[in-house]
Amino acid sequence: MSPDVDLTASEAGRPSLRRTLLALDSRLFEFAAERHWPGAEPVLPRLSRSANHGVLWFATAAAMAASRTPRSRRAAVRGVASLALASLAINTLGKRSVRRARPLLDAVPLVRRLKRQPFTTSFPSGHAASAAAFATGVALESPAWGAAVAPVAFSVAMSRVYTGVHFPSDVLAGAALGAGAAFAVRGLAPTRGQLAPPARPRADAPALPDGQGLVLVTNTAAGSADRVRALRDELPGAEVVECPPEEMPVQLEKAASRAVVLGVCGGDGTVNAAAEVALRHGLPLAVLPGGTLNHFALDLGVEDAGDLAGALTRGEAVRVDVGRFSSGERRGIFVNTLSLGVYPELVRERDRWAHRVGDWPAGVLAALRVLRADRHPLEAELGGQPRPLWLLFVGNGTYHRMGLAPGRRLDLADGRLDVRVVHGGRHPALRLLAAAAAGPLTRSPAHAAVRVPRLRLAGLAPGTLLAYDGEVTEVHDEVTVEKLPQALTVYRPLPGS
Repeated sequence: MSPDVDLTASEAGRPSLRRTLLALDSRLFEFAAERHWPGAEPVLPRLSRSANHGVLWFATAAAMAASRTPRSRRAAVRGVASLALASLAINTLGKRSVRRARPLLDAVPLVRRLKRQPFTTSFPSGHAASAAAFATGVALESPAWGAAVAPVAFSVAMSRVYTGVHFPSDVLAGAALGAGAAFAVRGLAPTRGQLAPPARPRADAPALPDGQGLVLVTNTAAGSADRVRALRDELPGAEVVECPPEEMPVQLEKAASRAVVLGVCGGDGTVNAAAEVALRHGLPLAVLPGGTLNHFALDLGVEDAGDLAGALTRGEAVRVDVGRFSSGERRGIFVNTLSLGVYPELVRERDRWAHRVGDWPAGVLAALRVLRADRHPLEAELGGQPRPLWLLFVGNGTYHRMGLAPGRRLDLADGRLDVRVVHGGRHPALRLLAAAAAGPLTRSPAHAAVRVPRLRLAGLAPGTLLAYDGEVTEVHDEVTVEKLPQALTVYRPLPGS
């Protein structure tokens, strides 16, 4: 071997792909530095600084949430969650895996440079990742808000090249990582669009172009005056009746006697009362969500006054199933869920505290008090055998879980009762948590699940509590639960409207 051979020198020939790409990246950076960006000097450096530590995006999320529409609030939460995941990935993997130096600032005019230069490695761009994650997360939940946020996110990403702190490839990689984080969040918590129920079976319902013929009864305790005003703006011919909760049954009956379409605004208990009246009078029902959870309206795909007004204007409606229960002389219906055991006790305890501390704190307090109390499991005869039960849940339609999101019904006319049982035994809190974690599983040591059109329970002690759509009543001896298939016509926007 000749001593003149340098073993450390690279082989002659074509440069590697990596060197080619890095050289191209540097030329693009220099090209951007030499260009004059009209109107950018007073804007982009300030915009870049405002995005430090996500301040710009948190402020944007707060402004979106202040609009008080469910879709805007969900878009804001999804945007922040996507940003958090992108930042975690950048700081734990991205910056540590590729140790790339920042660009030299010689070619960048002084007026563009940031007053405080970042000291972390250059690849990938954290600002671009946060901007893309927030904008993509928002757009996945609300395309309208996404269109508004996208130009700002794009400008923040471009400002990193403009101010000389990143190469173009750093920005592209960061943006790709951010968008990927938003889609990862969607996999864990699906958007409303992914959970939209099928538009079947369609029903014939009158179209009310200006709302004439709609009588909407609203629960003044629900705090939904802004939603009612929005519906009035959309449908000026509609009649609105405002009343406190104790007057709802009477006002619903009066409204049904003169309405072409019976409308209701309130929580799930109010919707239950309206559905029962609409069934008796053979009227289609229009539901404007106005409560805390609004399970029925959201499972229908009605989120706000715009959704409902559009469906009423076009005469778009579907037929949905209704659940019915009976126990002795006591009868009732449910459009969401029915349950016995721990949950009715929790509802009653929550109602005792809600007016003092608010709905959510009251729910937490009630859960702690009920699960810590020295109670025995409910004794009931199920399937011909006596069983100790901590909870029996009956859903009007099958509940599905996607990712970490709570269960949702994708079909409100499937003809099935979704029955879930949490077995009796020691440690009710652990059993209930295990049943919740099991979710889609049909059987586990803690719980079992079955889909049936009818259910019969016997052997219930006098004074046994039964909850249906958030209301609580007492039953005894025997309870029969069954489906009324496609019994109720409800307005909802149809796909493609």
